[in-house]
Amino acid sequence: MVEVDPAFFQDPEHRPKLVRIEDEGIPLIDLSVLNQSSVSQDDMARLVSEIGDASQKWGFFQVINHGVPSEYRERIELVSRKFFALPKDEKLKVRRDEVNPLGYYDTEHTKNVRDWKEVFDFTVDNPTIIPASPEPDDQEIRELRNQFPQNPPELREVCEEYTQEILKLCFKILGLISLGLGLPKNRLDDYFKDQTSFLRLNHYPVCPSPDLVLGVSRHKDAGALTILAQDDVAGLQVKRKTDGEWILVKPIPDAFIVNIGDIIQVWSNDKYESVDHRVMVNSDKERFSVPFFFNPAHYTWVQPLEELINEESPSKYKAYNWGKFFATKKHSNFKKLNVENLQINHFKMKN
Repeated sequence: MVEVDPAFFQDPEHRPKLVRIEDEGIPLIDLSVLNQSSVSQDDMARLVSEIGDASQKWGFFQVINHGVPSEYRERIELVSRKFFALPKDEKLKVRRDEVNPLGYYDTEHTKNVRDWKEVFDFTVDNPTIIPASPEPDDQEIRELRNQFPQNPPELREVCEEYTQEILKLCFKILGLISLGLGLPKNRLDDYFKDQTSFLRLNHYPVCPSPDLVLGVSRHKDAGALTILAQDDVAGLQVKRKTDGEWILVKPIPDAFIVNIGDIIQVWSNDKYESVDHRVMVNSDKERFSVPFFFNPAHYTWVQPLEELINEESPSKYKAYNWGKFFATKKHSNFKKLNVENLQINHFKMKN
């Protein structure tokens, strides 16, 4: 891996530090009622309320009894370990670059040398259509195509099967969020017909200087939802809204961690919030995780939903094009752009 730049961590926000570990932590929500043949109005109302409350107060929650068969998760965790155990030259055969941002990369091959990890990315729709560049006047589009390694040979099949199961969970949670906003259950589904969603396999190697580096630096997720499977090695931390404390998310067997992304924050007109999170590493154990980033079509214009806007609650954001936003993020991984790091606050309405 790369050498650590200690100067970066002179800023207390970036420097790893002790966090609060609580019995409660982020909310734990049981989705078992969704697996029943019929659901009472009271049970559904209670579940919708729990999802809405967690989305509003934390921006994060864990779900159990979610309907994703455990064998899919076991298989993708196993194939992930197999892939990252390959020699570096084997993994680099499917290395991502500026032309194709899908495949393998580690922090030796990106401008962000502060994150201690290696990953493998692939998209749900193959090919996935995105703008060719982040420039506003450039109307060209391009196709992103997955590249899968020869080894392990089952990686592609395992990843594709797992993705289809996680997509079912995404739409379940999306429907509950929509109901929590007072909207029809399927109100948001059409935004994902030509989705730009992608899956990532994460590996955080043992780090000789865990006091100087982070697995992933503090950030918010730009998409709609993120569904994360993590192993039994804790590392994810969430910045609690009430007091700014970093809270460690304790691994719960067979649970998925869900977090609200920037798009849902905008759609909800700030009722729900995308919050800061980061990943710690340690000197004793490597860590594996599998995040799924649920993103809409590239042509989606993101703005507060019209049903939620009125005189008492005016729109807090100008509309922005998700594809251009997404393209800016992808291009910034490989070269410095002539724009500030794009965030949704750039589209915030001025009072």
